[in-house]
Amino acid sequence: MRTPVTIIGAGLGGLTLARVLHLHGIPATVYEAESSPTARAQGGLLDIHDYNGQLALKAAGLMDEFHAIVLEGRQAMRVLDRDGTVLLDKPDDGTGGRPEVQRADLRQILLDSLPAGTVRWGRKAGGTRALGGGRHEVTFADGTTVVTSLLVGADGAWSRVRPLLSTATPEYAGTSSVETYLFDADTRHPAAAKAVGGGMLIAPSPGADLFAHREKDATLHAYVGLSRPLGWFAAIDFTDAAAATARLAAEFEGWAPELTALITDADTAPVLRSHYQLPTGHRWDRAPGVTLLGDAAHLAAPNGEGANLAMLDGADLGAALAAHPDDIEAALTEYEQVMFPRSAEVATFEGAEMQGMDSDGNTAQALIKMITEQG
Repeated sequence: MRTPVTIIGAGLGGLTLARVLHLHGIPATVYEAESSPTARAQGGLLDIHDYNGQLALKAAGLMDEFHAIVLEGRQAMRVLDRDGTVLLDKPDDGTGGRPEVQRADLRQILLDSLPAGTVRWGRKAGGTRALGGGRHEVTFADGTTVVTSLLVGADGAWSRVRPLLSTATPEYAGTSSVETYLFDADTRHPAAAKAVGGGMLIAPSPGADLFAHREKDATLHAYVGLSRPLGWFAAIDFTDAAAATARLAAEFEGWAPELTALITDADTAPVLRSHYQLPTGHRWDRAPGVTLLGDAAHLAAPNGEGANLAMLDGADLGAALAAHPDDIEAALTEYEQVMFPRSAEVATFEGAEMQGMDSDGNTAQALIKMITEQG
């Protein structure tokens, strides 16, 4: 039997790896902290790109299942000025390469593609240690342990596997987003629904932005983006929904009411999501029997690529292990030599684009230029 693989984290990257390994007859076990697949909401829409995320799904043999969960029309995009003026109205003409799916639906098709028992739920990794000879021990929060000769950290920003390879720790990226939801928006919140349109809304300005996605069932999922220090957010009592909402809305004083309604008319309490990142170009020296993928390897501030890169990491690592069944180190080296420059290139490009967007107050114009150049 080929060397079994121990994967920490049942996110999209870890599950893609497990699926590709399964297709190649390589046994894998995924340990996940969550108690079940439905233990928490899995986030909103993801645009899955034809140059990375879809390549991973092809490698996983799941393109038919992927097409079945695509939300038609959601590649439409609108850019509005803060006064509500429509600066760009880009329809979904069916030619875009970034179809939108619900993250939970995507995760579910990956889970459904794996043999029963592949994912061990309720197993939160507490720590890891090297035992020598490429073997590692993982200790879980419940006190149990597992020893493996091939360990993959797919456990996100605060990875418990990363310290085996790197001393890097995530640092605050300088921005945070606050999430809200408006339900049955076409009926209950028509002005906001009209502003968002059929897909995605972006209303950018230096240091303060509004984003919204039209999800299933006329749900608007909004993100209030603010460039503020952590202390600014710490001063807001998010357990007091009304007070937190008022404080956030004050940052958008004078904006069009159909835009600020995404904050003030929300049907849920605002939820803070602070953004962290690892150093651009983060890498490590090859250590026997262990590697990382996704945010554990190259966490960046939200740039639309994180989930796609994690899935491609998983697919590439699975393919490398299948290509070198008797040489784990050759497989891990091959994978990392591709993964390191790819993730650094994305982070550098996105950083340059965002810097340009936030300079000289030309945020909207720079964003429109970027969107039109991408097609």
